[in-house]
Amino acid sequence: MSDDSREPVTDIDNPEWTEADFRRARSPEATFPPEILAQFGGSRATSGTSTEKVSVSLQLSPEVVSHFKATGPGWQARIDEALKRSIGE
Repeated sequence: MSDDSREPVTDIDNPEWTEADFRRARSPEATFPPEILAQFGGSRATSGTSTEKVSVSLQLSPEVVSHFKATGPGWQARIDEALKRSIGE
């Protein structure tokens, strides 16, 4: 028989943030020098960017997909860049 009285899980080594913790928080750009930030690569685009994207379903050859996937994270963005180059953008 299972016990349905579930107690909240707490972690003394990683407590939940308080309002004061959030007020003290600083962005990585305000915390680390540029040479350290450069080691983490670029940031992902957010919904507030000027470039709008349209979600589509697209069938590509397995060779194209495997080629771009082999280049690592961001492979879909690289396909987008290749397509833009093909139309002269």
